[in-house]
Amino acid sequence: MSSESPRRESPGLRMGRPFGIPVYVSPTWFIVAAFITYVFQRVVASWLPELSVPMTYLVSFVFAVLLYVSVLLHELAHCVVARMYGLPVRRITLYLLGGVSEIEREPETPGREFMVAFAGPLLSLGLAAVGFAVYQVVPPDTIAGVLIFQLWFANLIVGIFNLLPGLPLDGGRMLRAGVWKATGRPGAGTVVAAWVGRVLAVGLVVIPVGLALVTGQAPDVTNLVWSLVLASFIWFGATQALRGARVRARIPQVNARTLARRAIAVTGDVPLAEALRRAAEAQAGAMVVVDHEGRPTGIVNEVAVEATPEARRPWVTAGSLSRSLEPSLVLAADLEGESLIDAMRESPAGEYLLVERGGEIFGVLATSDVNKVFSGV
Repeated sequence: MSSESPRRESPGLRMGRPFGIPVYVSPTWFIVAAFITYVFQRVVASWLPELSVPMTYLVSFVFAVLLYVSVLLHELAHCVVARMYGLPVRRITLYLLGGVSEIEREPETPGREFMVAFAGPLLSLGLAAVGFAVYQVVPPDTIAGVLIFQLWFANLIVGIFNLLPGLPLDGGRMLRAGVWKATGRPGAGTVVAAWVGRVLAVGLVVIPVGLALVTGQAPDVTNLVWSLVLASFIWFGATQALRGARVRARIPQVNARTLARRAIAVTGDVPLAEALRRAAEAQAGAMVVVDHEGRPTGIVNEVAVEATPEARRPWVTAGSLSRSLEPSLVLAADLEGESLIDAMRESPAGEYLLVERGGEIFGVLATSDVNKVFSGV
Protein backbone atom coordinates (compact mmCIF):
# COMPACT_ATOMS: atom_id res chain seq x y z
CA MET A 1 0.00 0.00 0.00
CA SER A 2 1.46 3.30 -0.93
CA SER A 3 0.59 6.88 -1.52
CA GLU A 4 1.95 10.37 -1.53
CA SER A 5 2.40 11.59 1.91
CA PRO A 6 3.19 14.71 3.73
CA ARG A 7 6.44 15.11 5.62
CA ARG A 8 6.57 13.31 8.94
CA GLU A 9 9.19 13.41 11.64
CA SER A 10 10.86 10.43 13.34
CA PRO A 11 9.94 7.80 10.71
CA GLY A 12 11.91 5.02 12.36
CA LEU A 13 15.18 3.16 11.84
CA ARG A 14 17.13 4.11 8.74
CA MET A 15 18.03 0.99 6.73
CA GLY A 16 19.78 2.33 3.62
CA ARG A 17 19.54 4.47 0.46
CA PRO A 18 18.70 2.32 -2.58
CA PHE A 19 18.72 4.52 -5.70
CA GLY A 20 19.61 7.37 -3.35
CA ILE A 21 16.21 7.15 -1.60
CA PRO A 22 16.34 6.91 2.22
CA VAL A 23 14.48 3.86 3.53
CA TYR A 24 13.17 3.70 7.10
CA VAL A 25 11.49 0.94 9.09
CA SER A 26 8.84 2.08 11.55
CA PRO A 27 8.78 0.45 14.99
CA THR A 28 5.29 -0.80 14.07
CA TRP A 29 6.93 -3.15 11.55
CA PHE A 30 8.26 -5.27 14.40
CA ILE A 31 4.70 -5.76 15.62
CA VAL A 32 3.47 -7.09 12.31
CA ALA A 33 6.66 -9.12 11.81
CA ALA A 34 6.04 -10.86 15.12
CA PHE A 35 2.39 -11.45 14.16
CA ILE A 36 3.31 -12.87 10.74
CA THR A 37 5.95 -15.08 12.34
CA TYR A 38 3.45 -16.44 14.85
CA VAL A 39 0.68 -17.08 12.30
CA PHE A 40 2.91 -18.47 9.55
CA GLN A 41 4.67 -20.84 11.95
CA ARG A 42 1.63 -23.10 11.95
CA VAL A 43 1.69 -23.20 8.14
CA VAL A 44 5.36 -24.14 8.10
CA ALA A 45 4.82 -26.80 10.77
CA SER A 46 2.00 -28.40 8.77
CA TRP A 47 3.90 -28.34 5.45
CA LEU A 48 7.26 -29.39 6.91
CA PRO A 49 6.49 -31.56 9.97
CA GLU A 50 10.07 -32.81 10.14
CA LEU A 51 11.32 -29.37 11.26
CA SER A 52 11.80 -28.55 14.93
CA VAL A 53 9.62 -25.87 16.51
CA PRO A 54 12.46 -23.30 16.74
CA MET A 55 13.26 -23.94 13.06
CA THR A 56 9.65 -23.37 12.00
CA TYR A 57 9.69 -20.02 13.79
CA LEU A 58 12.96 -19.09 12.08
CA VAL A 59 11.53 -19.93 8.64
CA SER A 60 8.41 -17.91 9.48
CA PHE A 61 10.51 -14.90 10.45
CA VAL A 62 12.48 -15.18 7.20
CA PHE A 63 9.16 -15.10 5.35
CA ALA A 64 8.14 -11.92 7.22
CA VAL A 65 11.42 -10.24 6.24
CA LEU A 66 11.20 -11.33 2.59
CA LEU A 67 7.60 -10.19 2.42
CA TYR A 68 8.63 -6.69 3.47
CA VAL A 69 11.52 -6.77 1.00
CA SER A 70 8.80 -7.28 -1.61
CA VAL A 71 6.90 -4.31 -0.19
CA LEU A 72 10.09 -2.25 -0.38
CA LEU A 73 10.54 -3.16 -4.04
CA HIS A 74 6.89 -2.16 -4.62
CA GLU A 75 7.57 1.27 -3.11
CA LEU A 76 10.86 1.66 -4.96
CA ALA A 77 9.00 1.13 -8.23
CA HIS A 78 6.77 4.12 -7.41
CA CYS A 79 9.77 6.24 -6.47
CA VAL A 80 11.94 5.37 -9.46
CA VAL A 81 9.15 6.27 -11.89
CA ALA A 82 8.41 9.45 -9.94
CA ARG A 83 12.05 10.51 -10.17
CA MET A 84 12.02 9.77 -13.89
CA TYR A 85 9.40 12.52 -14.13
CA GLY A 86 11.46 14.89 -12.01
CA LEU A 87 9.39 14.50 -8.84
CA PRO A 88 11.37 14.78 -5.58
CA VAL A 89 11.16 11.73 -3.30
CA ARG A 90 11.74 12.37 0.41
CA ARG A 91 11.87 8.79 1.66
CA ILE A 92 10.22 5.38 1.94
CA THR A 93 8.87 4.13 5.25
CA LEU A 94 7.89 0.52 5.96
CA TYR A 95 5.29 0.29 8.69
CA LEU A 96 2.46 -1.80 10.12
CA LEU A 97 0.29 -2.13 6.98
CA GLY A 98 2.94 -2.02 4.29
CA GLY A 99 4.87 0.95 3.02
CA VAL A 100 4.51 4.56 2.01
CA SER A 101 6.46 6.54 -0.58
CA GLU A 102 6.79 10.19 0.36
CA ILE A 103 6.70 11.92 -3.03
CA GLU A 104 6.81 15.63 -2.32
CA ARG A 105 5.00 16.90 -5.40
CA GLU A 106 2.09 15.64 -7.47
CA PRO A 107 2.68 14.60 -11.10
CA GLU A 108 1.92 17.38 -13.55
CA THR A 109 -0.29 15.32 -15.87
CA PRO A 110 -2.85 12.52 -15.41
CA GLY A 111 -0.72 10.25 -17.56
CA ARG A 112 2.25 10.60 -15.23
CA GLU A 113 -0.01 10.17 -12.20
CA PHE A 114 -1.25 6.89 -13.70
CA MET A 115 2.24 5.59 -14.43
CA VAL A 116 3.63 6.45 -10.96
CA ALA A 117 0.65 4.70 -9.34
CA PHE A 118 0.68 1.67 -11.65
CA ALA A 119 4.41 0.99 -11.18
CA GLY A 120 3.92 -0.52 -7.71
CA PRO A 121 1.21 -3.09 -8.48
CA LEU A 122 2.97 -3.95 -11.75
CA LEU A 123 6.15 -4.73 -9.82
CA SER A 124 4.24 -6.86 -7.29
CA LEU A 125 2.49 -8.82 -10.02
CA GLY A 126 5.83 -9.26 -11.78
CA LEU A 127 7.34 -10.69 -8.60
CA ALA A 128 4.35 -13.02 -8.32
CA ALA A 129 4.85 -14.23 -11.89
CA VAL A 130 8.57 -14.84 -11.38
CA GLY A 131 7.92 -16.58 -8.07
CA PHE A 132 5.27 -18.80 -9.65
CA ALA A 133 7.67 -19.79 -12.42
CA VAL A 134 10.43 -20.62 -9.93
CA TYR A 135 8.00 -22.60 -7.78
CA GLN A 136 7.37 -24.94 -10.72
CA VAL A 137 10.95 -26.21 -10.54
CA VAL A 138 11.51 -26.16 -6.78
CA PRO A 139 10.42 -29.16 -4.67
CA PRO A 140 7.36 -28.00 -2.70
CA ASP A 141 8.23 -30.04 0.41
CA THR A 142 11.38 -28.00 1.14
CA ILE A 143 11.96 -24.77 3.03
CA ALA A 144 12.70 -22.97 -0.24
CA GLY A 145 9.53 -24.38 -1.80
CA VAL A 146 7.33 -23.23 1.07
CA LEU A 147 8.87 -19.74 1.12
CA ILE A 148 8.64 -19.29 -2.64
CA PHE A 149 5.02 -20.44 -2.75
CA GLN A 150 3.97 -18.10 0.05
CA LEU A 151 5.91 -15.17 -1.43
CA TRP A 152 4.53 -15.42 -4.94
CA PHE A 153 1.01 -15.82 -3.59
CA ALA A 154 1.46 -12.87 -1.17
CA ASN A 155 2.76 -10.64 -3.99
CA LEU A 156 -0.21 -11.65 -6.12
CA ILE A 157 -2.57 -10.57 -3.33
CA VAL A 158 -0.66 -7.31 -2.75
CA GLY A 159 -0.72 -6.50 -6.47
CA ILE A 160 -4.43 -7.22 -6.89
CA PHE A 161 -5.42 -5.50 -3.64
CA ASN A 162 -3.53 -2.33 -4.56
CA LEU A 163 -5.33 -2.23 -7.90
CA LEU A 164 -8.70 -1.77 -6.17
CA PRO A 165 -9.98 1.59 -7.49
CA GLY A 166 -10.18 3.62 -4.30
CA LEU A 167 -7.87 6.00 -2.48
CA PRO A 168 -5.46 5.68 -0.78
CA LEU A 169 -4.64 2.52 -2.76
CA ASP A 170 -2.67 2.69 -6.01
CA GLY A 171 -5.79 1.77 -7.95
CA GLY A 172 -7.44 4.82 -6.46
CA ARG A 173 -4.68 7.02 -7.82
CA MET A 174 -5.12 5.36 -11.21
CA LEU A 175 -8.86 6.07 -11.04
CA ARG A 176 -8.06 9.66 -10.01
CA ALA A 177 -5.83 9.96 -13.08
CA GLY A 178 -8.64 8.68 -15.31
CA VAL A 179 -11.21 11.14 -13.95
CA TRP A 180 -8.62 13.93 -14.11
CA LYS A 181 -8.01 13.09 -17.79
CA ALA A 182 -11.75 12.99 -18.55
CA THR A 183 -12.70 16.18 -16.70
CA GLY A 184 -9.49 18.18 -16.77
CA ARG A 185 -9.81 18.68 -13.00
CA PRO A 186 -7.49 16.77 -10.63
CA GLY A 187 -9.70 17.76 -7.69
CA ALA A 188 -12.68 15.97 -9.23
CA GLY A 189 -10.56 12.86 -9.66
CA THR A 190 -9.56 12.94 -6.00
CA VAL A 191 -13.16 13.28 -4.81
CA VAL A 192 -14.40 10.38 -6.97
CA ALA A 193 -11.52 8.07 -6.02
CA ALA A 194 -11.83 8.96 -2.32
CA TRP A 195 -15.55 8.17 -2.21
CA VAL A 196 -14.94 4.88 -4.01
CA GLY A 197 -12.30 4.20 -1.34
CA ARG A 198 -14.89 4.76 1.38
CA VAL A 199 -17.25 2.32 -0.34
CA LEU A 200 -14.44 -0.25 -0.50
CA ALA A 201 -13.75 0.24 3.21
CA VAL A 202 -17.37 -0.44 4.09
CA GLY A 203 -17.44 -3.44 1.74
CA LEU A 204 -14.38 -5.01 3.37
CA VAL A 205 -16.38 -5.35 6.58
CA VAL A 206 -19.95 -5.75 5.37
CA ILE A 207 -19.30 -8.44 2.74
CA PRO A 208 -17.53 -11.00 5.01
CA VAL A 209 -20.07 -10.47 7.77
CA GLY A 210 -22.95 -10.70 5.30
CA LEU A 211 -21.64 -13.92 3.77
CA ALA A 212 -21.25 -15.44 7.22
CA LEU A 213 -24.81 -14.53 8.13
CA VAL A 214 -26.19 -15.92 4.85
CA THR A 215 -24.36 -19.24 5.29
CA GLY A 216 -25.27 -19.42 8.96
CA GLN A 217 -21.65 -19.52 10.07
CA ALA A 218 -19.94 -17.30 12.62
CA PRO A 219 -17.40 -14.90 11.05
CA ASP A 220 -13.77 -15.95 11.47
CA VAL A 221 -12.41 -13.67 14.19
CA THR A 222 -8.92 -13.33 12.68
CA ASN A 223 -10.24 -12.47 9.22
CA LEU A 224 -12.75 -10.04 10.72
CA VAL A 225 -10.01 -8.24 12.66
CA TRP A 226 -7.87 -7.89 9.55
CA SER A 227 -10.89 -6.66 7.58
CA LEU A 228 -11.53 -4.01 10.23
CA VAL A 229 -7.87 -2.95 10.24
CA LEU A 230 -7.71 -2.67 6.45
CA ALA A 231 -11.09 -0.95 6.27
CA SER A 232 -9.96 1.59 8.86
CA PHE A 233 -6.77 2.26 6.91
CA ILE A 234 -8.66 2.80 3.66
CA TRP A 235 -11.40 4.92 5.27
CA PHE A 236 -8.84 7.14 7.01
CA GLY A 237 -6.77 7.52 3.82
CA ALA A 238 -9.85 8.34 1.72
CA THR A 239 -10.99 10.90 4.28
CA GLN A 240 -7.56 12.52 4.28
CA ALA A 241 -7.65 12.66 0.48
CA LEU A 242 -11.04 14.41 0.56
CA ARG A 243 -9.73 16.93 3.06
CA GLY A 244 -6.65 17.49 0.91
CA ALA A 245 -8.86 18.12 -2.11
CA ARG A 246 -10.83 20.75 -0.19
CA VAL A 247 -7.60 22.39 0.95
CA ARG A 248 -6.23 22.50 -2.60
CA ALA A 249 -9.50 23.98 -3.83
CA ARG A 250 -8.96 26.95 -1.51
CA ILE A 251 -5.32 27.56 -2.39
CA PRO A 252 -6.21 29.95 -5.26
CA GLN A 253 -7.92 32.15 -2.64
CA VAL A 254 -4.60 32.72 -0.86
CA ASN A 255 -3.42 36.14 -2.05
CA ALA A 256 -0.69 38.06 -0.22
CA ARG A 257 -2.10 41.50 -1.02
CA THR A 258 -5.61 40.57 0.01
CA LEU A 259 -4.55 38.96 3.29
CA ALA A 260 -1.87 41.50 4.25
CA ARG A 261 -2.19 43.61 7.36
CA ARG A 262 -1.43 47.29 7.22
CA ALA A 263 1.83 47.92 9.07
CA ILE A 264 3.48 50.89 10.75
CA ALA A 265 7.21 51.38 11.05
CA VAL A 266 8.78 51.93 14.47
CA THR A 267 12.36 52.00 15.69
CA GLY A 268 13.42 49.27 18.05
CA ASP A 269 13.77 51.56 21.06
CA VAL A 270 10.12 52.68 21.00
CA PRO A 271 8.20 51.36 24.06
CA LEU A 272 5.70 48.67 23.20
CA ALA A 273 2.82 50.70 24.67
CA GLU A 274 3.67 53.65 22.40
CA ALA A 275 4.05 51.39 19.36
CA LEU A 276 0.64 49.87 20.03
CA ARG A 277 -0.87 53.34 20.41
CA ARG A 278 0.53 54.40 17.04
CA ALA A 279 -0.72 51.19 15.43
CA ALA A 280 -4.23 51.71 16.79
CA GLU A 281 -4.21 55.34 15.65
CA ALA A 282 -3.19 54.27 12.13
CA GLN A 283 -5.61 51.31 12.21
CA ALA A 284 -2.67 49.02 11.49
CA GLY A 285 -2.56 45.35 12.41
CA ALA A 286 1.21 44.90 12.46
CA MET A 287 4.44 46.67 13.36
CA VAL A 288 7.73 46.60 11.47
CA VAL A 289 10.94 47.52 13.26
CA VAL A 290 13.20 49.79 11.19
CA ASP A 291 16.64 51.26 11.80
CA HIS A 292 17.21 55.01 11.96
CA GLU A 293 17.57 55.11 8.18
CA GLY A 294 14.13 53.55 7.72
CA ARG A 295 15.33 50.09 6.62
CA PRO A 296 13.27 47.21 8.01
CA THR A 297 15.17 44.97 10.43
CA GLY A 298 12.42 42.93 12.11
CA ILE A 299 8.72 42.24 12.63
CA VAL A 300 7.12 42.56 16.05
CA ASN A 301 5.80 39.14 16.99
CA GLU A 302 2.04 39.20 17.61
CA VAL A 303 2.11 36.25 20.03
CA ALA A 304 4.85 37.89 22.10
CA VAL A 305 2.87 41.14 22.26
CA GLU A 306 -0.27 39.36 23.48
CA ALA A 307 1.78 37.52 26.11
CA THR A 308 3.18 40.76 27.52
CA PRO A 309 1.07 42.08 30.47
CA GLU A 310 -0.34 45.53 29.85
CA ALA A 311 1.40 46.90 32.96
CA ARG A 312 4.81 46.00 31.49
CA ARG A 313 4.23 47.35 27.99
CA PRO A 314 5.52 50.88 28.76
CA TRP A 315 8.81 49.32 29.92
CA VAL A 316 9.31 46.83 27.09
CA THR A 317 10.66 47.99 23.73
CA ALA A 318 9.12 46.96 20.43
CA GLY A 319 12.52 45.76 19.25
CA SER A 320 12.82 43.25 22.10
CA LEU A 321 9.68 41.48 20.86
CA SER A 322 10.64 41.40 17.20
CA ARG A 323 12.04 38.61 15.08
CA SER A 324 15.09 39.49 13.01
CA LEU A 325 14.17 39.99 9.39
CA GLU A 326 15.96 37.20 7.55
CA PRO A 327 15.87 37.33 3.74
CA SER A 328 13.51 34.32 3.65
CA LEU A 329 10.93 36.27 5.69
CA VAL A 330 10.68 38.99 3.05
CA LEU A 331 8.14 38.02 0.39
CA ALA A 332 6.91 39.72 -2.76
CA ALA A 333 3.51 41.36 -2.25
CA ASP A 334 2.19 39.89 -5.52
CA LEU A 335 2.63 36.25 -4.46
CA GLU A 336 -0.49 34.08 -4.45
CA GLY A 337 -1.71 30.51 -4.57
CA GLU A 338 0.86 27.68 -4.63
CA SER A 339 3.76 30.12 -4.99
CA LEU A 340 2.86 31.86 -1.74
CA ILE A 341 2.25 28.59 0.14
CA ASP A 342 5.59 27.18 -1.06
CA ALA A 343 7.44 30.34 0.02
CA MET A 344 5.90 30.10 3.50
CA ARG A 345 6.73 26.40 3.78
CA GLU A 346 10.37 27.10 3.01
CA SER A 347 10.68 29.34 6.10
CA PRO A 348 7.90 28.75 8.66
CA ALA A 349 7.21 31.87 10.72
CA GLY A 350 4.38 33.79 12.39
CA GLU A 351 4.74 36.89 10.21
CA TYR A 352 6.30 37.84 6.88
CA LEU A 353 7.20 41.26 5.50
CA LEU A 354 5.57 41.96 2.14
CA VAL A 355 7.42 44.30 -0.19
CA GLU A 356 6.77 45.76 -3.61
CA ARG A 357 9.08 45.02 -6.50
CA GLY A 358 10.97 48.21 -5.76
CA GLY A 359 11.55 47.18 -2.15
CA GLU A 360 8.88 49.41 -0.57
CA ILE A 361 7.04 47.98 2.41
CA PHE A 362 3.51 46.89 1.50
CA GLY A 363 2.45 45.27 4.79
CA VAL A 364 2.77 42.19 6.96
CA LEU A 365 1.34 38.76 6.21
CA ALA A 366 0.40 36.78 9.33
CA THR A 367 0.38 33.00 9.08
CA SER A 368 -2.75 32.95 11.26
CA ASP A 369 -4.60 34.95 8.60
CA VAL A 370 -3.56 32.45 5.91
CA ASN A 371 -4.70 29.57 8.10
CA LYS A 372 -8.14 31.14 8.38
CA VAL A 373 -8.61 30.58 4.64
CA PHE A 374 -8.46 26.86 5.32
CA SER A 375 -10.39 26.81 8.58
CA GLY A 376 -13.34 24.45 8.62
CA VAL A 377 -11.84 22.22 5.90
